[in-house]
Amino acid sequence: MASEETTSEAGNGAVDAGHAVAEHYEGMPQLNPDWFANQIFWLVVTLVVIYLILAKVALPRIASVLSERANAISNDLESAEALKQKAVEAEEAYNKALADARAEAGQIVAEAKADIQKDLNVAIEKADAEIAAKAAESEVAIAEIRKGAVAAVEKVAKDTAGAIINKIMPGAGDAKAITAAVKSQMKGV
Repeated sequence: MASEETTSEAGNGAVDAGHAVAEHYEGMPQLNPDWFANQIFWLVVTLVVIYLILAKVALPRIASVLSERANAISNDLESAEALKQKAVEAEEAYNKALADARAEAGQIVAEAKADIQKDLNVAIEKADAEIAAKAAESEVAIAEIRKGAVAAVEKVAKDTAGAIINKIMPGAGDAKAITAAVKSQMKGV
């Protein structure tokens, strides 16, 4: 029992010595030089554990995420470049199709103008022929009207001359003489 009392007293003495050291030091316990070795040990242990966690767990995950992101960006840039190339090709095809359509439209317009010109020439020739025919008919009608007018003028002139002669000199008018005088006057006109 004596040895137990000695051990417990020794233990109590060590505890009292620790209290005495802690009681004599004023200020923050972290700055107590007696505890620096203990604090440095746990600091090193903590840093090693943090390093191992970062090196084995966190940094590989971050590296894989960054690698995936770089690959995704690279793939997106490649697909964007491919789409840009397709857009350029589509624009070239569009421009070619537009040029072809304009050329074809020009041909169609030229053909339509030629067809219209042909139809117009045919219509003009037909109209010219109709006008010529109508003009010929009109000339014939005018010639007939002139003949009829000359005959009518001659008849009116004979009647008038006969009436005047009968009025001035009753019974002196000879129909043959009046007709000859009117015909000689008509030839001069």
